Amino acid sequence: MKPTMLRRTIPVLALLFFAFTAQAADKPLKVFLLVGQSNMQGHAATRTLEHIGMDPATRPMLDAIQTSDGTAKVHEKVWITYLSAGGEKKGQLTTGYGANNDKIGPELTFGIYMQQMLGEPILIIKTAWGGKSIHTDFRPPSAGPYKFNESQLANFEKQNKDLAEIQKAKEAATGFYYRQMLEHVQKTLKDIESVYPDYDANQGYELSGFVWFQGWNDMVDRGVYPKRDQSGGYDAYSEVLGHFIRDVRKDLNAPKLPFVIGVMGAGGPVAKYLPDQKRYSGIHQNFRDAMAAPAKSSEFKGNVAAVLTENYWDMELTVLRDRENKLKQVAKKMASEGEIAKSEERAQVAAAREKEFTARELKVLQTAVSNAEYHYLGCGKIMAGIGKGFAEAMHKLMQ
Repeated sequence: MKPTMLRRTIPVLALLFFAFTAQAADKPLKVFLLVGQSNMQGHAATRTLEHIGMDPATRPMLDAIQTSDGTAKVHEKVWITYLSAGGEKKGQLTTGYGANNDKIGPELTFGIYMQQMLGEPILIIKTAWGGKSIHTDFRPPSAGPYKFNESQLANFEKQNKDLAEIQKAKEAATGFYYRQMLEHVQKTLKDIESVYPDYDANQGYELSGFVWFQGWNDMVDRGVYPKRDQSGGYDAYSEVLGHFIRDVRKDLNAPKLPFVIGVMGAGGPVAKYLPDQKRYSGIHQNFRDAMAAPAKSSEFKGNVAAVLTENYWDMELTVLRDRENKLKQVAKKMASEGEIAKSEERAQVAAAREKEFTARELKVLQTAVSNAEYHYLGCGKIMAGIGKGFAEAMHKLMQ
């Protein structure tokens, strides 16, 4: 390039850069709300993140989360405030915003990929508490008071329980965490600088999306859902979730707020359940259908989406753990029949494991799992996939 051309080009590029920067600064800050129970908290231990890199298909996610030496990256354009049972935690997004400082939830990859897709700073407001239902704990105002069904009332009478006391306790619990969630969101929005110091009040903010990841406590509650093994047995969940979406939008003055439902998928697709899981397949599928139902209604068409988290389950882990459990059963039987001492049972399993598994399979078992199935095995690979899936679904709704 000739010197005169170079002198002309540099000012033009500078003007374009400053124009783009000014335009980005004029945009309101995008704010995303992440709400739910223990799986929104996140129980994937950070040590399991190594497992993400063992699969070439998911290796790029690990590169987005960590530096080459395994240190967690701090994402300077993503800010987060997280309220849970232990109080509030806030700052720039990194690992440790899960159920404790050594865990992650879906917030990590949601924030990483949402920010990348938007190309601008974002704020995440996360509220999550373990063991909470939508039928009571998160029950929204327009759903009305919780009413005990005939089966529950009959059991109370049979057990000689004080119905008036039970109803009083239920009234106190109803909607408590809905209100806690709402209060934290409104408090944060009134003082965004306390979380995101570079926030410009003249720039303003925009409520851009809501992610709901909950369900376990409702799914396993046979008292609230006595016909859960039948088609339509969880219709009450769909109904209350519809109220929840409407009330969130009304209370936050965001009538078309994009809403992503993280459909409970612990265990993976029911069609792939192993023999000892199949007795739960009908109940699990009924509940998943009920969770996803609002996204299929005409009322919420185009602004509510359901993400089937079962699709991020790692089936290799299911198979490996099943094989490992069979080795444990053999060792237990040997101990019960006197072939080995009870104290030798663990050593027997370890020896059989070394013989029956490849080095890679042992590495996967040792690295990938840190919790129970209902917490998606505490597996970083699964949780990271779910968070990324939420971001992709949200971005699509925002188009």
